[in-house]
Amino acid sequence: MPNTENFEYEYVYHIYSHANGRDLIFREEENYKYFLDKLVKYIVPIAEIYAYCLMPNHFHLLVRFKSEDQIPNKDEHKYLMKQFSNLLNGYAKAYNKRYNRKGSLFLDYLKRKRVNDNTYLIKLFHYIHNNPVNHGFVEDIKDWKYSSYHSYINLAKESKIERTEMMQYFDTVNDFIEYHQSNVEYDFLTIE
Repeated sequence: MPNTENFEYEYVYHIYSHANGRDLIFREEENYKYFLDKLVKYIVPIAEIYAYCLMPNHFHLLVRFKSEDQIPNKDEHKYLMKQFSNLLNGYAKAYNKRYNRKGSLFLDYLKRKRVNDNTYLIKLFHYIHNNPVNHGFVEDIKDWKYSSYHSYINLAKESKIERTEMMQYFDTVNDFIEYHQSNVEYDFLTIE
């Protein structure tokens, strides 16, 4: 059953979606780059992105929506959802055109879960970055190009990722790397 939790300004959410059926969302490097361009266009104006991971058939985002005075709109959930709809629909149209394909690319709803405590937040952060390892695409997290992990280990490089918030949980970049290489129990993560 789809998660029907409404988006609200200033809250952190884990947002994720999956390809329809056995389809792939990303077939080649250009697909990943195009999706990230769309993410910057539609989501950066309304949210700080703390983490992302793009996988061949699904993606994960960790975002905090900006405040109402930064993006005023009377119906916050509808407005914030519209931005995600624009992102996914714009990407799917280009993808379908490129691969001469028809029909929906993504499941017909966007899964989302509000993050209400720091323990959950930091475990989720680990989970998102380690998704390619957990799914067997790479053995080492640093070998997956399509996540925000590299943005965190290269803090000197400019990024659209809002790194300050999450780096407060780590004394150094080395602490960040060690945490991501450690085993973390995802016991209370309810990811469908």
